[in-house]
Amino acid sequence: MDWTLEVVVVPVGDVDRAIAFYRDQIGFNLDFDTRTDQERFAQLTPPGSGCSIQVKEPPPMPPGSLKGLQLVVADASTARRQILDRGVAAGEIDVIDERDGGTLFGFADPDGNEWVVQQIRARGETPLLRR
Repeated sequence: MDWTLEVVVVPVGDVDRAIAFYRDQIGFNLDFDTRTDQERFAQLTPPGSGCSIQVKEPPPMPPGSLKGLQLVVADASTARRQILDRGVAAGEIDVIDERDGGTLFGFADPDGNEWVVQQIRARGETPLLRR
């Protein structure tokens, strides 16, 4: 039996602000935005990913408390340039190991949730999901 990780909750203080950040600045796809009498939640998915994030009000933990969530891209320089061009503050690229997977940079969302972006060049030739 497969056990797949498909949704990670990212604690935010404002769903509209989070949607604007993750969709418009980072480039995630907005899958849905749902409101009930008690809560509001939206799900967004990075292009090419089998795992989505969910942002919700009220958040299940303090906004900004998620640290070290990791995204993988085929080219860290291009990915960093894309989000910088969209107004996102991103850290410098750090090469901690010359082997594939050892190139990283980070960014944070408006609530302070911290992300790491890891370069794995093989993803450009062999995506995890079939297209």
